[in-house]
Amino acid sequence: MTTTVPYTKKAFASEILLWMRTDQPRQQSMDYWRGPHSKIISATPGFDEYRQLHLAAMNPGLWPATHGVETAIPADRRIDGVAEVTFTSAFSPLRGRKQTRLAYRDEVNVFRRTLLYAGSPNSARWYDVASPGEKTGARALVYLRRREGVATRPFRKHIANELVPALANTGVMTELRTQVFMPWNEKLWNTPDVAHDNPTAQRFHASLILGFADASARATFFGGEEIMRMSDELSMFASAVHAYEVSEALTYVEEGRILPNYAHH
Repeated sequence: MTTTVPYTKKAFASEILLWMRTDQPRQQSMDYWRGPHSKIISATPGFDEYRQLHLAAMNPGLWPATHGVETAIPADRRIDGVAEVTFTSAFSPLRGRKQTRLAYRDEVNVFRRTLLYAGSPNSARWYDVASPGEKTGARALVYLRRREGVATRPFRKHIANELVPALANTGVMTELRTQVFMPWNEKLWNTPDVAHDNPTAQRFHASLILGFADASARATFFGGEEIMRMSDELSMFASAVHAYEVSEALTYVEEGRILPNYAHH
């Protein structure tokens, strides 16, 4: 296909995958993350955007079954939510170190495992796919595991030159963000008293955020024929595709400004 899709932004971003504590009700933890914990994170200097992606409690995997690809999300590694942080510059993480230490100490109150994935500066892409005035009413968050023997460059190239145009050309996307991660490094986010176990065979190498007009459009897309064609091609590059149903996307910081009340986008 190799068609370029216009993007609105090249971003420097990170995603922190979160698993809630199991010794208290899941919703209690989700509410604490949404409330007290979010205030600590939002106050961090150097953020361009901070979003929370709350994932549905039941998430067997939206991606269609594909030969040779793990599309069923293993229950023991099923993520509860993702903190999506976009920085104003490559130096922003240094500016936020003091506030980040507060976040480190608060994690144990709500999470049992946290894993940080980051791309190199300007490696995240936000694509311009929505029609004027079109709003996103439902989302899917997709994690890709690179197939053994496939190098990062052809993997990234397939996502940018084949998968993204195929997704954009469906005409149903209202949001499309992609990121290829740097190699995972526990030292980047080694918070105390919280697990950071991430065996090599379980690691991810890229993410996609797909937006739709509503839940019906999302269901139609994942049940359609177009995604099967994309998936067959993707199977040469990816050994796992975990597609999560996003129940809520909450924006706390937008264009560097802390929102007085978090926004549902």
